[in-house]
Amino acid sequence: MRISPTELDAVVAGTLDLAFRRWDRPRVLVGTRMRTRVGLVEVTSVDEVDPATLTEDDARRAGARDLAALLRGLAADPDRPVFRVGIRFAGEDPRAVLRRTPPTADEVAALQARLDRLDRASSSGAWTAATLAVIDAHSERRAPELADELGRPTPEFKRDVRKLKELGLTESLDIGYRLSLRGAAVVDAALRAAGQPVPERAPAPEGTPLPSLGAPATRALRAAGLTTLEAVADLPEADLLALHGVGPIAVARIRAAVGR
Repeated sequence: MRISPTELDAVVAGTLDLAFRRWDRPRVLVGTRMRTRVGLVEVTSVDEVDPATLTEDDARRAGARDLAALLRGLAADPDRPVFRVGIRFAGEDPRAVLRRTPPTADEVAALQARLDRLDRASSSGAWTAATLAVIDAHSERRAPELADELGRPTPEFKRDVRKLKELGLTESLDIGYRLSLRGAAVVDAALRAAGQPVPERAPAPEGTPLPSLGAPATRALRAAGLTTLEAVADLPEADLLALHGVGPIAVARIRAAVGR
């Protein structure tokens, strides 16, 4: 079930708790938790409804300007039934908790065993250590460039990085990736075991990270030296919009993050 970035922000704010979709059959179940850029969104109800019974309150709760706008959005595929889907913000993505939690020695050993299994299961050979190493060396670099460093097709590389993300070892950014605390601990343990030096990593910038804004806005803000929420919190909207790549949606996400 696709939920737009604007709708996701409204779900987090608690101003949107319904979605209406035309489906042949329900595509989500009550209790389903969807992982999104803002965290977990849980499905609280799924009911087939007659569009003629929808109300202005339904439209408001679904984020539409009014009932007429909601019905216009449902005008396509009129032969399909309409489903009323209740949704709510269900908290932080568990992978985010993993990413910032340093693992114990036992957890590092278990993670390394899991990586060994991923290597053995790969038809293209061992890949986990090289992938973690290239992300460690080139944080925030685009995926095609990282894939090229390893001589791998980009789709295949990105698929494997998602496996590392599931383990809480990497974090996807608007541009590229970076190792998490958990990932760095696993990499460092492997280097020590091999008698190799542990790299010195640049400390994370002080302050609150910017929310996900998309690559163009992220590049524009980074070029202007604006890398934290505190750095942009008090900037006038006109100044932000003057940066090529920063649009109204990015500004809205910044303002929403400042207000939380």
